[in-house]
Amino acid sequence: MLDSHTLATGLTAAPHLLKSAAIYGANASGKSNLLKALQSMRGVVVESTVVPLGQTFAVQPFRLDTESEKQPIEFEVTFVMGGVRYQYGFSMTQQRIIREHLLVYKAFKPQRSFARRVDEATGKDIYEFGPSLKGPKNVWEGATRSNVLFLSMAVQLNSEALRPVFDWFANRLVIFNETSPLGLQLTAQMLKQSESRKRICDFLAAADISIADIEVATRKTSMPEVHVDFLTGKAEVRAKEIEAFRLRLSHVTDAGQAVFDLADESRGTQELLFLSGPVLELLGKGRTLVIDELSSMHTTLLQALVRLFYHPEINAGGSQLIFTTHNTSLLDAYGLFRRDQIWFMEKQDDQSSRLYSLWEYSPRKNEALGRSYLQGRYGAVPMLGSPFGAPS
Repeated sequence: MLDSHTLATGLTAAPHLLKSAAIYGANASGKSNLLKALQSMRGVVVESTVVPLGQTFAVQPFRLDTESEKQPIEFEVTFVMGGVRYQYGFSMTQQRIIREHLLVYKAFKPQRSFARRVDEATGKDIYEFGPSLKGPKNVWEGATRSNVLFLSMAVQLNSEALRPVFDWFANRLVIFNETSPLGLQLTAQMLKQSESRKRICDFLAAADISIADIEVATRKTSMPEVHVDFLTGKAEVRAKEIEAFRLRLSHVTDAGQAVFDLADESRGTQELLFLSGPVLELLGKGRTLVIDELSSMHTTLLQALVRLFYHPEINAGGSQLIFTTHNTSLLDAYGLFRRDQIWFMEKQDDQSSRLYSLWEYSPRKNEALGRSYLQGRYGAVPMLGSPFGAPS
């Protein structure tokens, strides 16, 4: 499964990356918060340059630990793009950026692009730059306010060396969760084009859904939209002019044919249709698709969706799928996951969350992973008490 389930990077330090990962855990274990943290990190990277001086960030420390509550929030992510490994992170309080760093791995050893920290005595930012970062660094440094990321400001001021890191957050990281739910917009836009419409219909037909064609009618309308500022945590309702779509889906069977509105379709069909646009658009373009609670589809459809990312021609650009789920049937689906593609999120006694891999448990080759998980061998399951634990 090395060839089908992983991406070759050409890097000695990280020769292969996984094409998919599934995260399991009990309700309220922290799975959704993990994705929200990644979403918040992206929000700060993309939007910090527009934050007015003095405006606070909507960061929330772990409040059930008095020491942790006083510490800055830390974010760090490592990714590979264009044959280069980047390790970028920062820490922040509600008032300002405390630290920021970027390491670049073009060979086995990392090169420091830049590092930033606050001098405790003066309260001023201190920067250290590596030789690989070219450009007017003094200008970028001088323009970076205490509540703005240096990365974001430098890219805004045309740093080509740092642009790949910013672009990964802005354009290559796609997250769907309760804050940014799957919707019809992208799929409907693709349905307007005959070639894309055929791809979507073929996608649905491969999922055993008898939709031969989809007609799209559009009109302009105004509707309220809830806008959440990831930096401040504030939400406001705005009137937004949008294109309203009406879909008419043609079903064809051996016994006849009929046309249905989207509302007549099942929830599973609607979710698969909403998902078809983003998946077909992102596959092959080297993006990372992150989805919270991918569980409402039938197990075989979910398996087929994951396997699309393993197809060498469909996913020629090396896109990745990361999702949370409660569907334990996937754990025993033949050839669907390697052991290092299965992750668990477990709530600790102090109510913090721990993310770990199935690989740590060294399961037997033919072990029934789904049953072992439900029996609690790997943790990350609800600890039921009365009345749930009461004998029947």
